[in-house]
Amino acid sequence: MMDYRKYKRGYFLPPVVTHDWVHKDYIDQAPLWCSVDLRDGNQALVKPMNLQEKLDMFKMLLKIGFKEIEVAFPAASDTEFQFLRTIIEEKMIPEDVTIQVITQSREHIIRRTFEALEGAPRAIVHLYNSTSVIQRQQVFQKSKEEIKQLAVDGAVLLKELAATTPGNFMFQYSPESFPGTEVDYALDICNSVLEIWKPDSANKAIINIPTTVENAMPHVFASQIEYIHKNLAYRDGVVLSVHPHNDRGSGVADAEYAILAGADRVEGTLFGNGERTGNVDIVTLAMNLYSHGIDPKLDFSSMQEIIEGYERLTQMRVAERHPYAGELVFTAFSGSHQDAIAKGMQWREKNDSPIWEVPYLPIDPKDVGRNYETDVIRVNSQSGKGGVGYMLQQSYGIQLPAGMKEEMGYLAKGASDQREKELSAEEIYDLFKAEYVDNTHNFELLDYSFKKEGGSIVATLEISKSGERETINALGNGHLDSVSNAFKAYLDVDYELSFYEEHSLGRESSAQAIAYVGLSTGGKVYWGAGIHPDIIQASVHAMLVALNRLENTK
Repeated sequence: MMDYRKYKRGYFLPPVVTHDWVHKDYIDQAPLWCSVDLRDGNQALVKPMNLQEKLDMFKMLLKIGFKEIEVAFPAASDTEFQFLRTIIEEKMIPEDVTIQVITQSREHIIRRTFEALEGAPRAIVHLYNSTSVIQRQQVFQKSKEEIKQLAVDGAVLLKELAATTPGNFMFQYSPESFPGTEVDYALDICNSVLEIWKPDSANKAIINIPTTVENAMPHVFASQIEYIHKNLAYRDGVVLSVHPHNDRGSGVADAEYAILAGADRVEGTLFGNGERTGNVDIVTLAMNLYSHGIDPKLDFSSMQEIIEGYERLTQMRVAERHPYAGELVFTAFSGSHQDAIAKGMQWREKNDSPIWEVPYLPIDPKDVGRNYETDVIRVNSQSGKGGVGYMLQQSYGIQLPAGMKEEMGYLAKGASDQREKELSAEEIYDLFKAEYVDNTHNFELLDYSFKKEGGSIVATLEISKSGERETINALGNGHLDSVSNAFKAYLDVDYELSFYEEHSLGRESSAQAIAYVGLSTGGKVYWGAGIHPDIIQASVHAMLVALNRLENTK
C-alpha cells in the first residue's frame, strides 16, 4: 500500500498573489525560444553525444530556426569544451544566432567557462546556483545570506571576466531549484544580481526561472511568475525566461501560463528530452501556437526528418502518441471519427475553405509533412464505412455509394478482426475488388452485343454457367436495361435496378471508369462494380457481379 502521508506540498506562494494572467485567453506572439538540447538534454542521455553528434544536432537546431541555443557546460568535460571551441573557431555560428553556455556560481568553473568562450561573436553566459530550502539545509548547509552571496559573487566575476575576454557577452541568472524556494527570497537574489549587472533596454540581462523539479500545479507557477514579473528590478532591461521541467506532466501548461503571466522567453528541448521526465517540449509549445494561427518562429514542416535526426543523435524514441509528431497522432481508427474526418475533408474541398476546420484534426497533417493517404485514416476492427470509403477514394479514386460503403465497411472490419491486424489501403482495395469487381463465381458473361430495333435496344448475351453456354436475347429501352432484362430471363429472378452511378478514376481522356450497380430484391440490395475504359462495359460488368452476389444467396 502506498503511503501518501509522507508527502506534502513543497512550494511557496508569493507574498502577494495576483491572477491578472487568468484574464488572457490566448498567447498573441511566440516567445523567445532557447533550445537546451545540447546541454540539459544531452546530460540526460544514457550515452551523451560525441563531438560530431553535437555538431549534427547544432546544425539541425539552426535549420529549425532557433536563434538562441545553449550549447555546452564548458567546464563539465573535454567534449563540451572542445565543441564550444569548434563552433567558435570554425565560425559555425550564424550572425543572427546567439549561443549560450552554463556555469555554476563557482570561481574556477566560471573562469574555465570564459576560457572556452574566447572570441565568441555572441554568447549568453548562464550563471546559476541552487536556492531551495532543502538544498540550503541538506546539500550546502548554508544560510540564506550565504546562498545569496554565492550568486552575487558569481555575478561580479562574470562582469569582470566579460570585460577582459574577447567576445560579445550577455548575462543570465537562474535561481536553481526555484520550486522549493521562497518566492520573495528568489526575487531578492535575482534583484541583487541585477544590481551588479545594471541592465537596460539596450544591454539586457536574462532572469531565468526554472521548475527544476515541478512540484506545483501550473496556475501556482503562473502566480509566482506574475509576482516576479511585477517586482523585478530593471524590468525594462530584463528578459524574463522560464525553464519548465515535466515532473508532474504539466511542463507545457507551466510554460504557456508563464507567458500569460509575463514571461518573455522559454528554454526547452525537442520532444521534451531531459532529466527525469524531461524538459518542456518546444515542439508541442510551438505547434500549439501554430494551431491558433500564431507564427511560432520555428519550422517543423519536415517533422519526420527532425524525428529521424533526433532519434539517431539521442538514441531516444518519439512516442507514437507524442503531440503533433507521433506516428499515430493524426490517425483515426474509430468508425465515427473516420466518418467525421472524411466528411470534413470533403466539405473543405467543396467550399474551397482557406481556414483549416476539420473534425478531430487540430492542424492540417500536411503542414508537418504527413499525408492523408497513409496517416489520417487507418482501418482495423474498430473502423467503419467512413474510413474504408475515405481510403479507397484517397488511394484509388473510388467513391463508393452510401449503401455500398456501409457494406464494404463491415467487410473490412471483419477481415481486420479475423486477421487480427490493421488493413492497408492496398489490402482494402483487394477486398473490394475480390467482392465487388472479380466476383463472377456463379456464372460468367463471355460476350455480348447490341443492336437497335425501333426505339429500343436488343442485347444478345453469351453466358456460361457450370461449363454450359447459353445465348439470351432481350429488349430494353437502353443498353443496361436490355442487359438487365436478358439476365432476368436467364436467371428467372425479379429485381429492381435501384442504383446506378459512374465516375472516372482519373482526369485523362483515357482514364479508367468505374460503374456501380445496386439491385434490390426481397428487401436487400446487391452491389456490384465494374472498371473499364469503356463505361458500357464497366456498367454491364457491375450488373454481372451484383447478380453473381445475388445468386450466392439462393
